[in-house]
Amino acid sequence: MKTKAVRIYGKGDLRLEQFELPAITDDEILARVVSDSICMSSYKAACQGADHKRVPDDVAENPTIIGHEFCGELVDIGKNWAHKYRAGDRFVIQPALNYKGSLDAPGYSYRYIGGDATYIVMPREVMLMDCLLPFDGGAMFEGSLTEPLSCVVGAFHASYHTTRGSYEHQMGILEGGKTAILAGAGPMGLAAIDYIIHCGRRPSLLVVTDIDADRLARAAELLSPDEAAKNGVTLIYLNTRDIDAEAELKRLSGGGFDDVFVFAPVAPVIETADRILAADGCLNFFAGPSDPSFSAKLNFYNVHYAATHVAGTSGGNVDDMRECLQMIAEGRLTPSILVTHVGGLDAVIDTTLNLPKIPGGKKLIYTGIEMPLTAIADFERLGESDPFYAELHRLTAKTKGLWNAEAEAFLLDALARD
Repeated sequence: MKTKAVRIYGKGDLRLEQFELPAITDDEILARVVSDSICMSSYKAACQGADHKRVPDDVAENPTIIGHEFCGELVDIGKNWAHKYRAGDRFVIQPALNYKGSLDAPGYSYRYIGGDATYIVMPREVMLMDCLLPFDGGAMFEGSLTEPLSCVVGAFHASYHTTRGSYEHQMGILEGGKTAILAGAGPMGLAAIDYIIHCGRRPSLLVVTDIDADRLARAAELLSPDEAAKNGVTLIYLNTRDIDAEAELKRLSGGGFDDVFVFAPVAPVIETADRILAADGCLNFFAGPSDPSFSAKLNFYNVHYAATHVAGTSGGNVDDMRECLQMIAEGRLTPSILVTHVGGLDAVIDTTLNLPKIPGGKKLIYTGIEMPLTAIADFERLGESDPFYAELHRLTAKTKGLWNAEAEAFLLDALARD
């Protein structure tokens, strides 16, 4: 079986190549990848090459396939897994395998499995660690987005609270409490809002801040205060560009928040988050800085006397992904909130290497097609001279400019014919 894939050879050295996959063993599974969403972690791996903790030292001689947020269809099952999986089943993967404590992961460490490929071979550890999960959602792109969504879910589960006089931690946000998401109107922030107003453990008050009026307006259009109110949450969007953010946030919360999530690696934002914590408040640093020496001030007087504390996560686990998959299947999560661009396998290299320079949210790749990376917001303009993009604009306009199952089906059908 031949595959076409983007492989990493070293720092900044990504190559789109076609090569032969080995025949699967009894312990392996052959699969077809349909979609992959590009993560900033892939950019970091591409920049660092063999210096990255998950990329093998010998990657120059044995290149690995990049991409770890993927969804597809099983093609051929090794006999040792025939009792559990069937050809034709759709799947997603939790890439953080944690196999025997190793950091090895699909999309970084393996020669024959990664999201930016047409066909892959799954090694036995993926199945042994129960990281090959069934996907029963509506569109393949939704499966690709379960991994980034699970990172959001994991953050809410990682927050914790205490009871004075007890040394036990109660995991999760304070149910019925007051939560703030700072710098939260970007794509991952939208995913967090979507989750927290639709999951089973919700705050009574949710305040989302940003300094971009357009992003806040878009957030309010997609996830309205009325929608939140249906689920018992008072949702407030707050533009903090020209106001005393700390004072206004304290006023809105009546003195402080039980849970504060920081969605930008900016020291003043973190310090504001620290100052608006209530007693036993949890500051969750969600944003991932690229500077290993990044730091911010923390009030240790409040740590000592008010039991304020800090949590942070850099991903989700298998249970988080299962929760996402269930919520997607039930229609309680909208993964398309994350997607701002769509492209084909030929767009992966430039997109990955330039990811920080490309505005917007998730860049969604369909591995079986060729298509330049294109912003959904540009469909209308491009459609003035190209009926293909005109139809994509018509289809996405039905869902307020969000990517959707109908658009996916049209795209794959149209480009497959080409």
